[in-house]
Amino acid sequence: MLAREAKFRIGEVVRHRFLSFRGVIFDVDPTFDHTDEWWEAIPEKIRPKKDQPYYHLLAENEKTHYTAYVSEQNLLMDESGDPVTHPEVDDIFGDLEDGRYEPLHIEH
Repeated sequence: MLAREAKFRIGEVVRHRFLSFRGVIFDVDPTFDHTDEWWEAIPEKIRPKKDQPYYHLLAENEKTHYTAYVSEQNLLMDESGDPVTHPEVDDIFGDLEDGRYEPLHIEH
């Protein structure tokens, strides 16, 4: 499989194309890097291809906060301008500007 260049960047606020959640990207895999069991649990009719970037999100919906793993084909830019209220956002990112969080630079 050849990896494509990722369409979205770390810190960008995105929303799921079909499901009602949104989040901020905190990591990117060039291609699918999760368990086959996870992938096969997705209904075949809407199961995304593995040979595309997959994004780790600090996600939220109306009820809760969680982390999500989403294929590029199922993400859209979130145009709301609203901050993501996931409690871990402040641990990883600084301010939200123009729909994107600035990653914090942590000294080791």
